[in-house]
Amino acid sequence: MSLYDEGHTIAGWTGFGVATMGSAVVGLGVCETSLPVVDGGLAVVAVSVPVTWVLHLMGWGKPPGVRPRGEWGMRVRDGRAREGHAECVSCRVAGRGRRTVPVLEAVPAESTPLSPVE
Repeated sequence: MSLYDEGHTIAGWTGFGVATMGSAVVGLGVCETSLPVVDGGLAVVAVSVPVTWVLHLMGWGKPPGVRPRGEWGMRVRDGRAREGHAECVSCRVAGRGRRTVPVLEAVPAESTPLSPVE
């Protein structure tokens, strides 16, 4: 059994459901040869991405990686979502969980030679 529990979340299943409905509408539009129906279905598929993203940021998604078994339940809300997850692209896009770059101290120029001749 895997230690990873990716995608078993309210955010994941809601995004999947919205995208599936949009795909069904696209298929209906193809069968009926109706470009407006195909466009409507593609719009519904496109809406699934921000819906999933917003639910993830609200805590209904889960961070990538190994988590304790107690947090595996689908209805368990992630309390750390507000700070952002370190390796999560969605959190980085939202401006959460940014890593701070350490400030390096300035080294005097005379202590480091620029070439072997110096």
